[in-house]
Amino acid sequence: MEIEVELRSFITKEQYEYFLDFFRKNGKFLNEDEQETHYLSTDQDLRIQKNNYYSKIWMKKGKIHDMQREEIEVKYGKEDFDKISKIFKEIGINTKIKWFRKRYTFDWDGTTVALDYTKGYGYIIEFEILSSNDNKDSTLEILKQKMNLLEIPLTPKEDFDKAYNYYEENWEQLTK
Repeated sequence: MEIEVELRSFITKEQYEYFLDFFRKNGKFLNEDEQETHYLSTDQDLRIQKNNYYSKIWMKKGKIHDMQREEIEVKYGKEDFDKISKIFKEIGINTKIKWFRKRYTFDWDGTTVALDYTKGYGYIIEFEILSSNDNKDSTLEILKQKMNLLEIPLTPKEDFDKAYNYYEENWEQLTK
């Protein structure tokens, strides 16, 4: 079982531009992506996404914004997104939120770093390492050290929850 261990923080546009330059110089560029993600109306955290490379269905166990979560993911061709969306809609599972994100991804000394701009939501930096269940706590400490090294304060979960709730209520207006 793989556990997604991640830390994220809201950053300013200026920090976003600084870190984009920093990771281009100090990390390995992995990709640039445009993503449209739909959170589905289920009790579980079930999502579908289309991006520049593929479509996917995935579920994250646990609660949103938890630092350690099991993730189950299935990838499809990017041309399959509309069919995937239609299947869920036909069985009564609708989209409750849409996210529109521009993402730059880097490898920085074994850590995946994502720099995101999400329309209507803001700028985020995310550090992630996939870990075993046994090593998830030590992996979390590694991520905290890396964020501290770059002097990035961790955004409290409560702040993410508040921003998420606002976005959930207003995403259609925020993304016009």
